[in-house]
Amino acid sequence: MGALIGLGVGLGLLLVWSAFALPRQPRRSTHTSAVSRLLATAGMSGVSSASLVALCLGLAVVAAVAIQAVSRTLPVALAFGVGAAYFPIAVIRGRARRRQREFAEVWPEAVDNLASAVRAGMSLPDALSALGVRGPEPLREAFDRFAIDYQVSGRFGESLDRLKERLADPVGDRVVEGLRIAREVGGGQLGRLLRNLSGYLRDEARTRSEMEARQAWTINGARLATASPWLILLIMSLQGEVIRRYASPGGVVVLIIGASCCVLAYWLMMRLGRLPDEKRILA
Repeated sequence: MGALIGLGVGLGLLLVWSAFALPRQPRRSTHTSAVSRLLATAGMSGVSSASLVALCLGLAVVAAVAIQAVSRTLPVALAFGVGAAYFPIAVIRGRARRRQREFAEVWPEAVDNLASAVRAGMSLPDALSALGVRGPEPLREAFDRFAIDYQVSGRFGESLDRLKERLADPVGDRVVEGLRIAREVGGGQLGRLLRNLSGYLRDEARTRSEMEARQAWTINGARLATASPWLILLIMSLQGEVIRRYASPGGVVVLIIGASCCVLAYWLMMRLGRLPDEKRILA
């Protein structure tokens, strides 16, 4: 009996020790994580992944039912339903790109404001908090919430981590990590660091905007070439005798081959013409 009690006590102590010494991270699926990162980059972190998936499914059903009511051809309705399901994701990706482009344009001004505040004698947390009032308009909300976090907790590092999560921006990651290092090793070179960073960000934004302007015709051409066959198919849906030919096995094969060619051609054009994506630091 004593050995049994000792074994139970030992097992209990082992479990208690493992709970503190071996913490387990919650497992997240890759798909959900990718959707969450996309929503955060687009500035829609308040929207859940499940809501986005539900919206995609809802649009797919509505589009499929509408096309089925017009054309009475199930394969065509399913094809347009799949396209409608991807539409919200395409809109969110476009918003994410616009948001990152907007941030890249205003970050040099924000860093200049930081450098001026530090040169005037303000502490680094106060200078960051001041960007919520005097900083560029697209960044004010994030820095205003940083000021609230720092006032509540007083922990500079944790407030910077939350700022990174709200910005979800590669340039913002570099700025935040640079400020974190400057804070930890001492502020003697902070003014020079901020001035160098501002000049680097301006040069990078100028170069990238020129490259994106030259790339725009490739993107627009790829979108037009991909959308044209489906616009023609949508117009053909109004002609019942013609569109019902796609309900045959041969018509289904044509639809599948056509959709596959469109997806592959669009992916190749975007892949060959895209600019290298900037990776986030310690995200």
